[in-house]
Amino acid sequence: MRFNKKPKRSATSGTKPMGGGDGVAAKTPAGPTQAGAGDKPVRMRYLRQFELVERVRAYDPSVDESLINRAYVYATAKHGSQKRHSGDPYFAHPIEVAGILTEYKLDASTIVAGLLHDTIEDTDATREEIVGKFGEQIADLVEGVTKLSKLEIQSEENKQAQNLQKFILAMSRDVRVLLVKLADRLHNMRTLKHVPKAEKRERIALETLEIYAPLARRIGMEKMARELEGLAFHEAFAEAEAAILARLEDLKADRGDNVDHIRATLKEVLEFAGVEARITGRVKAPYSIWKKLRRKSVEFNDLADVYAFRVIVQNPDDCYRALGVIHQSWRCVPDQVEDYISNPKPNGYRSIHTTVIGRGNVRVEVQIRTEEMDQIAENGVAAHWRYKNEAYGYDEETAQSAGLDAREAIRSLMEIAEHGGDPGEFLEHAKLEMYSDHVFAFTPKGALIPLPQGATPLDFAYAVHSDVGDRCIGARINGEERPMRTALRNGDVVEVIIGDRVAPMHGYEAFAKTGRAKSAQRRLERVARREEFGRLGRDLVQHALHRYGHELAETVLKQAAERLGKHDEEELFIAVGEGTLKAGAVAVAAFPGLEERVRKDAGRRPMELEKAKFYVKGSELTPGIALHFAECCTPIPGDRIIGVQTPGKGVMIHTIDCEQLAGLEGEAEWVDLAWTPTALHRTLAVGRIIVTVENKRGVLAELCGIISENEGDILNLRLAKRTVDFFDMIFDIEVADAKHLTNIVAGLRTSKAVKDVERVKG
Repeated sequence: MRFNKKPKRSATSGTKPMGGGDGVAAKTPAGPTQAGAGDKPVRMRYLRQFELVERVRAYDPSVDESLINRAYVYATAKHGSQKRHSGDPYFAHPIEVAGILTEYKLDASTIVAGLLHDTIEDTDATREEIVGKFGEQIADLVEGVTKLSKLEIQSEENKQAQNLQKFILAMSRDVRVLLVKLADRLHNMRTLKHVPKAEKRERIALETLEIYAPLARRIGMEKMARELEGLAFHEAFAEAEAAILARLEDLKADRGDNVDHIRATLKEVLEFAGVEARITGRVKAPYSIWKKLRRKSVEFNDLADVYAFRVIVQNPDDCYRALGVIHQSWRCVPDQVEDYISNPKPNGYRSIHTTVIGRGNVRVEVQIRTEEMDQIAENGVAAHWRYKNEAYGYDEETAQSAGLDAREAIRSLMEIAEHGGDPGEFLEHAKLEMYSDHVFAFTPKGALIPLPQGATPLDFAYAVHSDVGDRCIGARINGEERPMRTALRNGDVVEVIIGDRVAPMHGYEAFAKTGRAKSAQRRLERVARREEFGRLGRDLVQHALHRYGHELAETVLKQAAERLGKHDEEELFIAVGEGTLKAGAVAVAAFPGLEERVRKDAGRRPMELEKAKFYVKGSELTPGIALHFAECCTPIPGDRIIGVQTPGKGVMIHTIDCEQLAGLEGEAEWVDLAWTPTALHRTLAVGRIIVTVENKRGVLAELCGIISENEGDILNLRLAKRTVDFFDMIFDIEVADAKHLTNIVAGLRTSKAVKDVERVKG
């Protein structure tokens, strides 16, 4: 993935305006490609060809050495005399990227992809040439990592979003694309200080914090994520880092060498209990502390557990023995014990976490795991490269058995990328999905579903399956039906209630917390809007034709669509529904002789209820998508209503006497409306009234009694005005129709305490 695409340059160019994927190359004069070529010596010590091969041979003796040798020579030749900002030869960058990949013991194809990852973009190399020299698999990896074609879009954020979207789809096919990209970014961060422009360094650092470090953590590569975060934090938030480091120094001076003391004490109590363990301890990284300060909104002095210790034991049984010994030796902090051995994180992370109160009333976090768990915790997916069937490569089965399925780890990101939509929207959803601690819930059959903190039943439904989320209409938590906004807790058993059709859930923005659920619901909303506008447009065209003596079933609209610049009838109806094309214009395009009659009707205000042919509620149209009830007059069934069409927003429904309509005379596209029998007899609506009552004891109870006797349900009540003698109270009441509300108003007027009652329209 690349964020600043430049025109391709040939290998003979003496300058390289872009490199390492993220703007860390320099526009410097051409220079020698090797030290001792007659000019300044190369400042950077990079891996020589034989050293790189030996690194790979150390963990894969069967490696195809000639493949790596050819790739090394090809990369250095193609990058030629290109330079980085540091003045080093550019080819040192891909060589160092390959070196980083050897630290994770990856296969030869991945190492070669690291060597070649910038050749297609920044030299005259082509995919076809790489296929010919190194094969399809390596060409696919290089193409997946390389800079994406220039996107003609306006903002840097949109460019970043669309690049990330394509990158996620590319890495979903082969996780090695992500591993090479992460190594590429890590080396760029290590050399970021050489980029001359501060704003560019800051942009790269923020991208690293927001995208690359979370992606690394997503596939369990904690070690790489920490280094990326530390380097990026230093660049983007230098003052915050300095302040935290200063406070840590003060803490050390105040509390002495607490780390060594706690480590020694831990070792002593575990040895006494017969638990063999390797113990490491450290003060938490500044970035980790900074995140906690921001998340919890606390002062540094109030921050607990800045000390973290790792207890490495021989087997899982010893993990639980060690936990018992530690809790017997120190007082544990309630609700701070997390068992990720029995409930691994989605990235395969397994460990037991506990927080105890140490010497000086200091909170200490302790992580307990085995050596194998520690390797997976540090290296994630990269810990699963090994020999299988006499070939060295990624052992997917072993990874899955250890709790990490690389495809599953990024499945929610893939779904977000596939949902499309606005690039900025995608970036928001992707970031939501990557930043979060976890809570663990269960299906009724006992399947474990890991979710971010704060997740709701809708998030749970999408984590089970996208189709379950699309049809979700409610949920039972621990056997009890609960609101969709309910935040799930560890151990909750969630049963999703499924509807009979796929549809967006009204108000989902308030209770979808994961990017996966938000993007899926917005996709459903886009589809629903298109379908609703199509149905609305069809009804409007049918209504317009009927008005002029024609019927839709007898009208051929294909030619009319072509005359109006639309591909087909569906596109025609959607345009009418959206309000970008008037129904009258369609009638004229179908029957040119109607032009004069349609012109005379333009801007008319329909008043005759019996002539209305377009119905509200009880039809296939859904209020809130293509139909909207105006807040200025709050129509309810039984009111005389008309519609006002707004381009892009559908039809706004008003009462016929709404004061807001006067300002729309002659300008709006009016729609004849009436209530369906279903709306009149089988639906509930909310009516609002204002009641002026005497200021005396018991009056509120009397009003509520009258409303209840008239079968009204009070949804909301507030005091609008209060004087010494009178109150003005506003009631929102669920009613069947306008007549029902009128009966309630009449009942209230019978009370001696009531001085006035009026319906509020707005």
